[in-house]
Amino acid sequence: MDLKGKVAIVTGGSLGIGCSIALDLAANGADVAINYRKHADEANAVVAQMEKMGRRGLAVQADVASFADAQRMVDTVREKFGRLDILVNNAGINRDGVVWKLTEAQWDEVLDTNLKGYFNYIRAAALVFKEQGSGKIVNITSINGLRGKFGQSNYSAAKAGIVGLTKAVARELGKFSVNVNAVAPGLIETDMMRDAPQDVKDKALAEIVLGRLGAPEEVAHVVTFLCSDLARHVTGEVIKVDGGQYI
Repeated sequence: MDLKGKVAIVTGGSLGIGCSIALDLAANGADVAINYRKHADEANAVVAQMEKMGRRGLAVQADVASFADAQRMVDTVREKFGRLDILVNNAGINRDGVVWKLTEAQWDEVLDTNLKGYFNYIRAAALVFKEQGSGKIVNITSINGLRGKFGQSNYSAAKAGIVGLTKAVARELGKFSVNVNAVAPGLIETDMMRDAPQDVKDKALAEIVLGRLGAPEEVAHVVTFLCSDLARHVTGEVIKVDGGQYI
């Protein structure tokens, strides 16, 4: 998958799945900018890894929930790298609780980050992609946005919203040769998951047909494929990377 000459933004690219996506895009030739809100050291470490590959990297402090920050980051990337070809929306948070215990703040924070944050970056990038007549957008959703999950009504609602957002934007940008797709991971072995209680992991493993947790790079490889010319006739799709957990 040849991404040489391409420039990408990956939101939430300093940790977990986002870090793997950023590094995989760079490994396939792209120059990559990532945002961070708090994890400056981790973001700079990811940039250093990309630079060791011979790629250009950039870390930008930006809150995905901020419309202004998203526009500023897109403008900064275009000024620094001269173009923008790929947007991967990945940044997300959890504020779990059964619906009768969720606070308004827990609801708003998750929806502002996990759904509005995606709109913020799509809105900024769409103007660029529309004008140049090309572009790739990949939105990271979740199988829990397709099926719902106990204790995650806010998270599931946001991730379901991403599916609808993906399909609508695919229709709107298709005539400008812009591909818009989503990837829905199941349970992936990130640092956060490794710290989860064993009974939570055991329950999830019982659902997974392949009998193991996914690795972040397995999600990243699918994202890179969707960002490449190999997927130029794929748009409006939601691809599950879950080892059969959704079945």
